[in-house]
Amino acid sequence: MSRRLRVLTWHVHGTYLWYLSHIDHDLYLPVAPGRPPGYGGRTGAWPWPSNVHEVTVDELPSLEVDVVLHQTHRNWEVDRHELLTAAQRGRPQVVLEHDPPRASPTDTVHPVDDPDAVLVHVTPFNALMWDSGRTPTRVIEHGVTVPAGATYRGEHDRGIVVANHLARRGRRLGADVFAAARRHVPLDLVGMGADELGGLGEVPPPEVPAFLAAYRFYLHTTRWTSLGLSLLEAMAVGLPVVGLATTELATVVDDGVTGFVDTDVGRLVDAMRLLLDDPDLAHRMGAKGREVARDRFGIDRFAADWHALLTAL
Repeated sequence: MSRRLRVLTWHVHGTYLWYLSHIDHDLYLPVAPGRPPGYGGRTGAWPWPSNVHEVTVDELPSLEVDVVLHQTHRNWEVDRHELLTAAQRGRPQVVLEHDPPRASPTDTVHPVDDPDAVLVHVTPFNALMWDSGRTPTRVIEHGVTVPAGATYRGEHDRGIVVANHLARRGRRLGADVFAAARRHVPLDLVGMGADELGGLGEVPPPEVPAFLAAYRFYLHTTRWTSLGLSLLEAMAVGLPVVGLATTELATVVDDGVTGFVDTDVGRLVDAMRLLLDDPDLAHRMGAKGREVARDRFGIDRFAADWHALLTAL
């Protein structure tokens, strides 16, 4: 059996970090005064397990680590030079890329340009679109798990959208798509800043899967982003997914089988109406989507992929 590794990383995306904590290794999170973004440590509503540790930035130079896992471009370009010792920078360096490129979908060169590092993409689509240059790349797709009681009921004759700061983030996350669809079908919105668009507000992340279970379908309005964890949680609960056939979603949702994907918003509105009118169809589609979530995005597969990469390094 391989020994437990000491992995230095940052608290960037809390829900992702929660799922990452399911690996059988120790995670060390730097904490700065005031806990600014990236340095919050064991904050948030997640029940952090005992393998997630905090280390102050003052204590960081004396920390022995086996692997450094960067989670933002700033971690790679700035933080590692300002905070890490030469010995820590000499350990295997992994950069986790959470998103597709923003400047150009086809010609953006990734800021990591290092044949001795490893760049991990969270979807095959992201790996396809980034120009990763000479940096070795891997794809580790998301893994999720939901509480046993979070099982699809679908009694609300409504759809649910989960997005943080949808009004502020605009067209990229499909604020206009949400507004257009809401004129024709009943939709609720949850997430940070949801009240700005007449939504319900924020649901604590650990409670999201159980909250989703009452809705008839999950609507994914985003044009250009990575594959959302809340979407996969919805599938794991058993909600059918309706969404734009862009980025990785086109390979996740089997159109007409586990939900509906299209680039025509009008057709998606028709699909949502169909699910509202036919609860049995929604239940059958969601059950098939749940199988996809279990087989492709199970937490055991996710943890095994990370274990294999970290121990190999």
